[in-house]
Amino acid sequence: MRETANALRAKSVEAAALIVREVGKPIVEARGEVARAIAILDYYAQAALDPIGEVIPPSVPGMLIASRQAHGVAGLITPWNFPIAIPIWKAAPALAMGNAVVIKPSEYAIGCARFLEELFATTLPANIFTVVPGLAETGQALIANADVVSFTGSVLVGGKVVAAAAALGTPVQAEMGGQNPGIVLPDADLQLAATHLAQAAMGFAGQKCTATRRIIVVGDQARIDEVSQALIASVEALAPEDPTQEGVLVGPLIHSAARETFLSAAKQVISAGGRLLTGGQSLDRAGWFAKPALVTGLAPDHQLMMEETFAPFASIVGAKDVATAIELANSVRFGLTASVHGRDLEALLRVARELKTGMVKINTPTAGVDFHAPFGGTKDSSYGAREQGKDALRFYSVTRTVTIGAGTRIFE
Repeated sequence: MRETANALRAKSVEAAALIVREVGKPIVEARGEVARAIAILDYYAQAALDPIGEVIPPSVPGMLIASRQAHGVAGLITPWNFPIAIPIWKAAPALAMGNAVVIKPSEYAIGCARFLEELFATTLPANIFTVVPGLAETGQALIANADVVSFTGSVLVGGKVVAAAAALGTPVQAEMGGQNPGIVLPDADLQLAATHLAQAAMGFAGQKCTATRRIIVVGDQARIDEVSQALIASVEALAPEDPTQEGVLVGPLIHSAARETFLSAAKQVISAGGRLLTGGQSLDRAGWFAKPALVTGLAPDHQLMMEETFAPFASIVGAKDVATAIELANSVRFGLTASVHGRDLEALLRVARELKTGMVKINTPTAGVDFHAPFGGTKDSSYGAREQGKDALRFYSVTRTVTIGAGTRIFE
């Protein structure tokens, strides 16, 4: 594992450039993704040596030992939006626990998956890390033959993966969608909150499951207008540009269908009586570029408020008080992450306790979480064990209890 981390470190420039070329991620974020993947490999290289078994006092003379054993083959189904980091954060703990790994990458990120396969081929025995590109049929075959399954992608596909694995009795986890709220409390630092929310909503063209989708402003109309103006300025500062250029945070969408979904959402806002505060149009240039959309005036139960638009698209909604804001935040079927912005720590923690999400970010963007911390959500956002940290080591292994009788000679 450590050798693989060093190999990736040596090829980090090549890896970042490949991410930009294949999925259009801005180069500054692509570099960050590669750095995160290296950190994950370093972490699990050390975690493999961390004692996770235990010696249990027996009820009769002898010894009682509980240890963790590999499942066998880990079948990993990975998305295109983090084409280096997500395969690594699934594969590294699986390998650390002694499993072989088979990855079915998204059809939009095969180049990055092949890059990883070649990288691991220099540090692992043959057939321990394998990439199998394909569509649904390939995924079905992988689930049917794997000993443990991990998936990241849409709710629709994730539900099918969970059902198929569960029917076979195969341990499975799934990380799926998010309709993540950002709550702005009355005492929030306006500029800091606007910057964090805009970057979380629009960075990488909003193509993250952890992106902020709903911005809930606590206060009267004057406060809502004040926050909206700050957000408009912060969003408009994130102009879509060539992702190979330094300083760019918003590149193109992944393909034409993604941009059409975005444009359709913008039209639905108008037809529903809402307003486009900024953006919502395609840009007249080569590539699937679109101007990030910040909208308002949608009913809390409108489909665009309830379901994820995987694009640079965020809605502003007002709340008369904190209780209403929490109710709005929890009103969707997703529960991946949320952010809360304010100055009073007691009030911030009180809101955090009431949010029905797997992760809460206080005065920081919804996107991202430390690689050694549990990652996952509630409700339709996640199924099964958490990813990352020690939770991942437990998921990719099974407990085995060994009883040693008192008459056994342990040492000759």
